[in-house]
Amino acid sequence: MKMLVCVSKTPETTTKIKLAGDGSDLDMAGVKYIMNPYDEWYALVRALELKEASGSGSVTLLNVGSADNDSVIRKGLAVGADDAIRVNAEGQGSLFIAKQIAAVAKDGGYDVLFFGKETIDYNGSEVGAMVAELLDIAYVSEASHMEMNGSTATITRDIEGGVEIVEVEAPFAISSAKGLAEQRIPNMRGIMMAKRKPLKVVEPVAAEVATKVTHYDLPAEKSAVKLIEPDNMDELVRLLHEEAKVI
Repeated sequence: MKMLVCVSKTPETTTKIKLAGDGSDLDMAGVKYIMNPYDEWYALVRALELKEASGSGSVTLLNVGSADNDSVIRKGLAVGADDAIRVNAEGQGSLFIAKQIAAVAKDGGYDVLFFGKETIDYNGSEVGAMVAELLDIAYVSEASHMEMNGSTATITRDIEGGVEIVEVEAPFAISSAKGLAEQRIPNMRGIMMAKRKPLKVVEPVAAEVATKVTHYDLPAEKSAVKLIEPDNMDELVRLLHEEAKVI
């Protein structure tokens, strides 16, 4: 089974976001990047588990980005992916990225395309569904469990108040949520082998940029915490009524 795992880089979770200039862009100076956790912990690791269980197949990483992304891609190779492809283009919106992924996947003969359920910086959850539409294949979102039997996948999705279990025939695309797999830490052997694994760079296909960010705003600063003595219930009620306006 050939599996393609689409990965992106995101700022570390402790990064403090700053705006550049008039707010038309983000100031990313000094920001440290990691592989998007949903891509690495769940999508990549489940693909590796399926390959290991079957004893055959391949796991290829795919990233759309500049050469700055290579260190993040190498991390995925150290975790266990066989090889990687990087589309040499800056991401310019979800549709642009989806078209780059679809162009690579179209002739690759992949059985399963894995995505994280979202990136932790933009939380768009758009690219996987767009790729599936462009390739005219089935798409299952937010999978928390997945088993393969031949070319048939049985996938569990969390829904309001329970779970939904679906079956789908390969080829298909899936977005990966918490529960699909457990994070793996690359060992020294994996880190050393990652340096020698193939990372192919391809140029982007022509694609329109359908959306444009015009402005960023930061959320309002949180107000200071007010401490009230346990026996001062009148003051608590007054604050809830007059300031918080919840009663």
